[in-house]
Amino acid sequence: MSESPAPNLAPLAGVRVVDLTAIVMGPLATQLLADLGADVIKVEPPEGDILRKAGAPPGSDRGPLFVHLNRNKRSVVLDLKSPEGRAALLRVVADADLFVHSMRPQAMARLGLGYEALSALNPRLIYAGLFGFGQRGPYAEQGAFDDLIQAISGLADLLGRTSDGQPRYVPANLADRTVGLYAFGLMSAALFQRERTGIGCELGIPMFETLASLLFGDHLFGETFKPASAPIGYPRLMVRDRGPFPTKDGHICCMIYTDAQWRSFLKVVGRDPDLSRDSRLTDMTARTIHSDALFEMVGAITREHPTAHWVATLREAGLTAVAMRSLEELCDDPHLLATGFFQDATGEDGQRLRLFGPVGDWSNWRPALRRLPPHLGEHTRAVLDQGGWG
Repeated sequence: MSESPAPNLAPLAGVRVVDLTAIVMGPLATQLLADLGADVIKVEPPEGDILRKAGAPPGSDRGPLFVHLNRNKRSVVLDLKSPEGRAALLRVVADADLFVHSMRPQAMARLGLGYEALSALNPRLIYAGLFGFGQRGPYAEQGAFDDLIQAISGLADLLGRTSDGQPRYVPANLADRTVGLYAFGLMSAALFQRERTGIGCELGIPMFETLASLLFGDHLFGETFKPASAPIGYPRLMVRDRGPFPTKDGHICCMIYTDAQWRSFLKVVGRDPDLSRDSRLTDMTARTIHSDALFEMVGAITREHPTAHWVATLREAGLTAVAMRSLEELCDDPHLLATGFFQDATGEDGQRLRLFGPVGDWSNWRPALRRLPPHLGEHTRAVLDQGGWG
């Protein structure tokens, strides 16, 4: 982020987005649009996005997760169950480029806000729905949230298989954030398509299919072929308790994958670098089959010296190696500080915030923090008085 004016027009400057999403998935996607210059109006019910109160300091309506998902947006409060609220929304939608929601399509239709109704009002509108399941299958009407998708997609089972057998969730909103990133890409492509055709479209972006495709990309593995050549699961990623290698005083991550990397590693640790002498190391196929044994072998070696020794030694040998870090350590990481990753800001109410992003270096444009995450309904009057857009 930069305090100086952007030297060129933001990529999505002039794009108008009506954002009915809440929690994590949709707000991440629309925040990325806002970061690129789109005017994003976040439409909230009178009680606000539920994430506003998660971890919020006393008296504040901006909790930490909300803060990091809603920068550069404007907030408008509308009761969409009332005729007045719905009429106000339609006035805003009439001149919008993109309408985004994270409700089941059936619920949107009951509100009179389905694609047919809004596209009749605005034929150029791109109508994007982020929801649990694709609408052509038996799960179409089911609701969804991050934990549910981690469970039904096989992710929770994978984490159990590679540890103590007990299924567990990733300690991050992985499904929400993955689908949010995917949705951002699809919505950007739809905007580009509309510039060519002049006609809007409906986008359905399902969580289940998106995360399933992500996991099958790694783990369909032998079941890719008919008949299957091997079981499901990429062996290198299915190593039990796979993680950073232990050292004498911590943990290290080093990339030892190709033939050249294995030869370099073996030479550094004083072992024979001739891969043909160990049937587990001869080629990628052999190493994939023997992933468990090789991870155990490397871990036994790295335990012999401190982390700093391995980072220096392996890097000197041309291998990529880093010490494991905690999130607490990352807050003071010299690289992040040098690149301006973090930015402190103070709101008009005196609340001090530690922010980060947007990420990405452009040669012809510099992203900026244009607006702090909004208070509930902060822009309602201004937006409605302007008919939606300034």
